[in-house]
Amino acid sequence: MSGLHVAVIMDGNGRWAQARGLPRSAGHLGGVEALRRTVEAAPAHGITTLSVYAFSADNWKRPRAEVDGLLALFRSYMVGERRALCSADVRLSVIGRRDRLGGGLVGDIEATEDATATGGRLHLRLAIDYSARDAIAQAAVSSGIDGPITRERVAARVGSGCGRPAAGSEVDLLIRTGGEQRLSDFLLWECAYAELWFTTVMWPDFDEADLARAIEEFRMRDRRFGGVATT
Repeated sequence: MSGLHVAVIMDGNGRWAQARGLPRSAGHLGGVEALRRTVEAAPAHGITTLSVYAFSADNWKRPRAEVDGLLALFRSYMVGERRALCSADVRLSVIGRRDRLGGGLVGDIEATEDATATGGRLHLRLAIDYSARDAIAQAAVSSGIDGPITRERVAARVGSGCGRPAAGSEVDLLIRTGGEQRLSDFLLWECAYAELWFTTVMWPDFDEADLARAIEEFRMRDRRFGGVATT
């Protein structure tokens, strides 16, 4: 079996913190630790691409202090994890808009992307200021496709519409933590035939055992892609 593309909606940071009487920022810090654990564990479970929802285009609606804290956390991650990602042979890419992020964060993103560009063990894709609907709409507006319109060619445009190429792989498994059961405008095109796995575990508590359960259940499912069972 070829490598898996797993997407994760990392939900529950704020509720995790509030349940412990902590500020929401503590939950986001816990979420970074959960991301670090997941990146470290992913290759052993056959995952070659890991796409995670870090900040949606709708998250700008949150209180300014929380947004500023998240953007500062992203900068810290880009700088602080750069060497570890290189050592682990992990390539990092960021998908989403960059024009609203500020020059400092954009510079840190580009520096980390450049430093990890040759990573071949895992492709970590962070969605920051990302909206799947905006990406699809942008692809439709600026399609400029000559010749036949195929799913593959549209997929490439959708990737460009979210700020960076989409790595050309459809999502095999989408995991959402925190108990909610919706896609929240994440990788709608790429998740057309993704298996969905929901858990009540809050993202800061998500660990390798949870990842292993999700992968185990995924491998037990019968994926027919609109066809019929072959056995």
